[in-house]
Amino acid sequence: MLNAHWIPFAIIIALISGGCVSSGGSAPIEDRYSPSERAPKEYIVSRGDTLFSIAWRYGFDVKRLAAANKIPPPFTIYPGQAIHLKESNTVQVKRPTSVATAAKSPEVKAPSRDVAKPVKKPTPKVSSNKNESWRWPVNGRVVRAFVATGQAHKGIDIGGKIGEPVHASRSGVVVYSGSGLVGYGNLLILKHSEQELSAYGHNKRVLVKEGQKVKAGSVIAELGDSGTDSAKLHFEVRINGKPVDPLRLLPKQN
Repeated sequence: MLNAHWIPFAIIIALISGGCVSSGGSAPIEDRYSPSERAPKEYIVSRGDTLFSIAWRYGFDVKRLAAANKIPPPFTIYPGQAIHLKESNTVQVKRPTSVATAAKSPEVKAPSRDVAKPVKKPTPKVSSNKNESWRWPVNGRVVRAFVATGQAHKGIDIGGKIGEPVHASRSGVVVYSGSGLVGYGNLLILKHSEQELSAYGHNKRVLVKEGQKVKAGSVIAELGDSGTDSAKLHFEVRINGKPVDPLRLLPKQN
């Protein structure tokens, strides 16, 4: 029988060994996905997945992942499809004529037997934002910083109030909107260029849809606490599929 005086200490050790526990029961982002996580050999596509979300989940560059699986632009995938989780050393030369074209088609669609032709909507064009500065998505204090080593925290957490507006850090197109990536809650991913993506996690409510063009500073969501234990925005930036510290890109706070 354990001595009663040792029980609290044993519990503390167990909690430290097991990682952080949140009141919401969801694992923190860094405990689930990190650049050091070893991906399985293949991933079976589920409804709601996009090639962008799969690449984001396992830290791959979407173009090289597509090339390895011989998936041509605009990267359309289907439920039940097996995606080999590896990158090709070469990427396909042919590219969509606009960022928006790449964003609209990677959403998962089941093959349809309906012979009726779908109604085609005009594809929004995104002007070049190569020289556009990054903006803070919310005004708040950084409550958790980027960590590049070990079980990395692949972005920053910015504290805030439930329901306050979340802004697009740069102009781009929504390439993912959903809650399929465990640890991110309600997540948005924006594509800003062929190399740059940004993500906004734990939203209370998402105000934009996949394929929608957004301008820098426009309101895209409401800050929340989905998938976490407090009200905050998780913000990530990835370049060529790899996470970078957003504080290197954002203007310094006063």
